[in-house]
Amino acid sequence: MARDYYALLGVARNATDQEIKRAYRKLARELHPDVNPDPEAQEKFREVSTAYEVLADPEKRRVVDLGGDPLESGAGMGGGFSGAGFGGLGDVFEAFFGGMNTSAGGRKPRGRVQPGADSLLRTRLSLQECAVGVTKHLTVDTAILCDLCQGSGTNGNSKPVRCETCGGAGEVQTVQRSFLGQVMTSRPCPTCRGAGETIPDPCRKCGGDGRVRSRREIAAPIPAGVANGMRVRLAAQGEVGPGGGPAGDLYVEIVEQPHDTFVRDGDDLHCTIRVPMVDAALGATVVIDTILDGPVELTIPAGTQPGEASVLRGHGMPKLRANSRGDLIAHLDIVVPTKLDSKQADLLHKYKGMRVNEHTEVLSAQSEHNSGLFARLRASFSGR
Repeated sequence: MARDYYALLGVARNATDQEIKRAYRKLARELHPDVNPDPEAQEKFREVSTAYEVLADPEKRRVVDLGGDPLESGAGMGGGFSGAGFGGLGDVFEAFFGGMNTSAGGRKPRGRVQPGADSLLRTRLSLQECAVGVTKHLTVDTAILCDLCQGSGTNGNSKPVRCETCGGAGEVQTVQRSFLGQVMTSRPCPTCRGAGETIPDPCRKCGGDGRVRSRREIAAPIPAGVANGMRVRLAAQGEVGPGGGPAGDLYVEIVEQPHDTFVRDGDDLHCTIRVPMVDAALGATVVIDTILDGPVELTIPAGTQPGEASVLRGHGMPKLRANSRGDLIAHLDIVVPTKLDSKQADLLHKYKGMRVNEHTEVLSAQSEHNSGLFARLRASFSGR
């Protein structure tokens, strides 16, 4: 049984090409995997994309309207050869014998109205802006709809006319000699550029293109949790298409600036805290000025060793589109004093005398302590 491609897009069987395109873009924005990760939505997105591919092709749509399915083998030609079921054989015939014109039921002219291209901008954000989210006001230089002709490309009440060179077919045919004999090939009409029509009296502002270049300001909402290299899509904020066609999308790429204190690793933040030797031995409390939560106390346990780390759960970066956050990892750098006055040196000598059972020794490379130390050294040098 043939699939109902019209029902998949939610349009009537007499829907125009523009109505079909609008319906597909609306559904794609809701079901695209980048927006909706639900497996059922992804399957629905594939079905909707297939339906649009079929209905956007005049020949495939004709097969659907006749009650067939152009994606099934033999559909639309009484069980004989078909483009969908024979792996593109129609393209081979067209390459040798030329495309058919519209009157013969072949390919239609491209038309003047075409979708616009996507645009890309980059914006720099601080770590703080990535954490809280921000609205960036950006200057965009793109093609917009011509306000004089409203995209029609014509001057006043004038109308486009059928191209005299190609007769409205959008392409011209030439005959060339080859080893197969005379071969007819088709190429886009040089006069109308494949549109099938020309504008004898074009708009004085856009020259018949239906769009003009303009610099404008837009507000781009950046969600909390974005990271370097991510792109935020602004639907229909890109280039307006030729002939006033629907605008493409604008993508804003994030360039995250380095922070003076924190290093980001995914949703986690890392920092280094210099701890005096005495505080590491006796324990202490230090205050960290975090990105989102302001000053937060970190407890350093007594007996903390060099290279250890303390973790503040949930004090890292917010996770994109999730109600949770990463961690803040504080790496503890134990500072041994390099200059001591006589009183400080005397106190340390007395402390050393009390630790009669402790002596300096060289540990084997296989010891647990050295294994961890060497691992940290390797990690340190590999990052250089």
